[in-house]
Amino acid sequence: MTQTPSGSKQAVPAFIDKLEVTSNKDQSKNVSLATGIVRVMYYESILQDTVKAEVTFIDTGNSIDGKSVIEGLPLVGTEEVTLKFRDNNENSVKATLYVNKVTPGAEDTVGTLVQLDLVSEELIRNEEGKSRVNIRFDGKISDHIRRVCEDFLLTEKELDIEETSNNYNFLGNNQKPYYVINWLSKASVPSTAGEKGKSAGFFFFETADGFKFKSIDGLFDQKQKKSLIFNQSSELPAGYDTKVLDQEGDNRIHAQEKFKMGAYGTRIVVFDPFNCHYEVIKQTADETEEGTQLGGKELPTLNEKFDPKETFTRTTYMLIDTGTLPTGTTEQQIDGSTEQNFESQKVLNQAIRRYNQMFTGMQTVTIAGDFSLHAGDVVFFDKPGLRAEKGDDLDKESGGLYIIADLCHYISSKETYTKLNLVRDSFGRKGNHTTSIPL
Repeated sequence: MTQTPSGSKQAVPAFIDKLEVTSNKDQSKNVSLATGIVRVMYYESILQDTVKAEVTFIDTGNSIDGKSVIEGLPLVGTEEVTLKFRDNNENSVKATLYVNKVTPGAEDTVGTLVQLDLVSEELIRNEEGKSRVNIRFDGKISDHIRRVCEDFLLTEKELDIEETSNNYNFLGNNQKPYYVINWLSKASVPSTAGEKGKSAGFFFFETADGFKFKSIDGLFDQKQKKSLIFNQSSELPAGYDTKVLDQEGDNRIHAQEKFKMGAYGTRIVVFDPFNCHYEVIKQTADETEEGTQLGGKELPTLNEKFDPKETFTRTTYMLIDTGTLPTGTTEQQIDGSTEQNFESQKVLNQAIRRYNQMFTGMQTVTIAGDFSLHAGDVVFFDKPGLRAEKGDDLDKESGGLYIIADLCHYISSKETYTKLNLVRDSFGRKGNHTTSIPL
């Protein structure tokens, strides 16, 4: 579908095609909330396991069977809610969510203001005893993620799972599915976007399109979906898709915290009880930069007085798990008894660095409602640079490619906005705003 540029005059109400709640007691009984809506807020984030939404509506005394929604259904939690809304470019969001919390508010002569907190089915199922992960897994981590989603969370949603290059054998130990998934994410190495020994770390999250399991490098390796610009002109410049209505920069430059968390220089001390081998390995972000996908041109240049090339700022200690849970027959297991199960030297500190670099640069922007965007998408963002002489020069340091870390669609009877938290791991404008290009 051809997208028309979005400017401020397009920030008009979206179309709520369906917002229907089904009773737990009698599934033939349902009520539409669409006409009484005050606002809808829909959220996606690469830091959340599932999507969520907040629906605020006016509950009158004649909503269902001559009663209010809370009394007539009755509304007690876990009710199914079918939600469908679309923007002015016909991009739509469809979701089946479940009531997680009911919050009655102020009452007046018209009715009661009620807020429903809605969550995905899988978030509630994660708490069920029958969903506990209680089997052994052998092989690639990406295969484990798919199996946990299908066999334990019982999801029927689309699964977009990036392949990992490393294997890992483990026992579920009766843990909850999301705990297992997020634990495995930190031990995963991408097969194509990043280089083993230089990069690691994945995110697991949900969008309106389904569940995603994506590496940090894989996210930065995508083509840009939209080009956004923030300027003082009322016109949208050529080559851009969307005009930013409000912008706030938030570069997370906290040097001491970044050093403490090991964003740029780490040391790992490993001991192998199988043969008593002891090793100390130091590694810096500069050494691994060529094996990672960056959003900007380069990582920050640090003061040479505190250069992590000369020292390390975080140490991790690890027992090498030689011979742990080898795969195969008895003979094959004996043959594999000298092999590592988890290669901590090539994964652990690499993931630590990439997670802590991820949120180095941050922009918070508000645009007219655009439901084609999702958490994890890449966008190109530009804003004017501050110059002594006024002109059209762009900010070459903070402009460029960003990942959508968090997204909120705000819908009311008067207007619709999309708010984005954009993040990246580096500085410098890289790429071109006029074309969708690989990083």
